[in-house]
Amino acid sequence: MTKEKKPQQVFTLLVQLGRKKGDGLPEGATGAALMCYSSGVDEAEAVRETVAVLKQADLAPLDVTGYGTREEREAMGHEIDADEAELMDRALAENAVIVAQMTPFFGDEDRD
Repeated sequence: MTKEKKPQQVFTLLVQLGRKKGDGLPEGATGAALMCYSSGVDEAEAVRETVAVLKQADLAPLDVTGYGTREEREAMGHEIDADEAELMDRALAENAVIVAQMTPFFGDEDRD
């Protein structure tokens, strides 16, 4: 009996990073947020793969928030532009984790 293989999907993930020596974040940053597109058969696999890749890159992932697949996001009313769709397609084609955006934090995010 052969097991049916689930198709890969691309998930949108927001990863919060802490600081780690040699992480390459800007001087004075207290951490960062990364918007990633990651392939996996389910969101849990996509999260595991993303965390593993980021740790290999000497980054310190603290928390991951999943926003679902492209179809799930569109059903929620999210607009996905051509550049974002291209990055999602690339993540799927390459079975990869794509970091689309990095926003460093400097400890003053909660100030008015």
